[in-house]
Amino acid sequence: EDLFCYPPNNLCLLEKLMGEELRIKQLFGANLGVAAPVWEAALHLCRYFEDQSVELRGRRVIELGAGTGVVGILAARLGAEMTITDLPLALPQLRANVSANVPPAGWPSAPPAVLPLCWGEDHLAFPSDWDLVLCADIVYLPETYPLLVETLAHLCKNGAVVYLSSKMRREHRTQSFYKEHLQSRFDVELVLRDDKQNNNIYRASKRAEE
Repeated sequence: EDLFCYPPNNLCLLEKLMGEELRIKQLFGANLGVAAPVWEAALHLCRYFEDQSVELRGRRVIELGAGTGVVGILAARLGAEMTITDLPLALPQLRANVSANVPPAGWPSAPPAVLPLCWGEDHLAFPSDWDLVLCADIVYLPETYPLLVETLAHLCKNGAVVYLSSKMRREHRTQSFYKEHLQSRFDVELVLRDDKQNNNIYRASKRAEE
């Protein structure tokens, strides 16, 4: 793992994950706020997939609130049919990182699609036939929690499994999202707890509608 700066205000993170070396730009000078950095929760999720040998090749996968796109780019390099989403202002950074990480032999499946998705507003424009939905450190604004659950419920109508990696911040009431909001419509399982980093990884599946 190596960090270096080029040009000023732009950090490029080199990470080797699941045998793939990724070069991820973090545009701190671009008014991206929380979308600029690679958050530790994203790296936790990538390492969890490696440790658990989660099969990504050939699976239809969507990532929400992707930020730098490290999780989705890794999944695409491992053969997932990947759609990477975030708010419109984050898309230039996402597209730049996708372009910077094309495998030498090309994408195993197809180049990742990079699309805008505002939770609770335009989620219905997306299909519901995903295999996996990935979320890394996107649970930090309580006012968005109902919108996130609504979006997840739509994306998971046909049985997609959700993996969520979160830093458990008390000031953001992260625990309440999982215990109250998400559990209202999903079966939620804590699959990994890192006490040192205060990071949880959850697996969730939508309950059948009554």
